[in-house]
Amino acid sequence: MDIEFSILIVCLNPGDKLKTTLESVRKQTYKNYEVIVKDGLSTDGSLEYVKKVEKELTALGIIEKQDTGIYDAMNQAVSAANGKYIYFLNCGDLLYNEYVLEKVHNLIEANPSESGIYYGNIYERLTGNVVASNPKLDAFGCYRNVPCHQACFYDRKLLLAHPFDTKYRVRADYEQFVWCFFTKDIQGGVSFVYGDILIADYEGGGFSETRQNRKISAGEHWEIVRKYMPLRQAWKYRIFMWVTLAPLRTWLSRNTVTSGLYNGLKKLYYGKDVK
Repeated sequence: MDIEFSILIVCLNPGDKLKTTLESVRKQTYKNYEVIVKDGLSTDGSLEYVKKVEKELTALGIIEKQDTGIYDAMNQAVSAANGKYIYFLNCGDLLYNEYVLEKVHNLIEANPSESGIYYGNIYERLTGNVVASNPKLDAFGCYRNVPCHQACFYDRKLLLAHPFDTKYRVRADYEQFVWCFFTKDIQGGVSFVYGDILIADYEGGGFSETRQNRKISAGEHWEIVRKYMPLRQAWKYRIFMWVTLAPLRTWLSRNTVTSGLYNGLKKLYYGKDVK
């Protein structure tokens, strides 16, 4: 039987987070998956548990190899994957419950596609709220906010056709997603299928969310949208975001006091009752 899902976990000295993340995968009711742990030569002993589990679980593989950063590590893991669909699960993040892979499998079965990205929502542990993804993507949706990779299952051939561009320190996953939306290189185009599913229990506060990297993120975002959108269109979206107080809305979404109300209003805007 062909493998349906490749769950890719990249890490460097993750401590006990690697164990808890891996355990959330092992609990899944749907079993047609493989797990690949891509480790950048950790020195904290965290791989000892994985090597112990590897003897018990034939669907688990380990790659111990130096990399230049998280996106290079993700590319290396994709190259070793065998599944039809790729899912990236960061150390510290968890699959939301034991039924996630089963629900995503059912979503794919109900919405078959030659080249698809299937995505849902995440629970953000830092704020204690559900963060809903946009169920209907368009060019402005891609400019504003694409689903985070913890919410997405990618057709593997999309990641092989256009790997993460490692020149981007923070936004390579955004660039890859936007390429998928605008590309003419995939015959028949890429389908984006939303499911009202909580995919991940997202730890938050990671690499891309430090103050310094948020500044880098803003610069990379602008470079990427100009790469894929006409300059006039990019400026129109940028001005609209300024006028509608996007920085304030971002602050509201990240503040533990206001994030619940903000995400509730966002769900109403999207017209979805997220479960």
